[in-house]
Amino acid sequence: MTKKRVWQRDEVESPCINICVVHPESRLCTGCLRSIDEIGRWSAMSAEERRAIMAELPARESAHAKRRGGRAAKLARRRD
Repeated sequence: MTKKRVWQRDEVESPCINICVVHPESRLCTGCLRSIDEIGRWSAMSAEERRAIMAELPARESAHAKRRGGRAAKLARRRD
């Protein structure tokens, strides 16, 4: 007996990796590199729009490469 696929969608998958933190300077999610607007509109976007965003994501990685400090930098800024 062969299994029959009842329902299948031909859609661009979400790049979400369940690390949902918005970078304070770039305003991009540090997990998937999408903007809040892109995340919110994802389910309503066309496949073409999703593919265009997916193609841009690798170039966005550099937006987070220079992040400095974390908690220590935040405390130092308060002292200044």
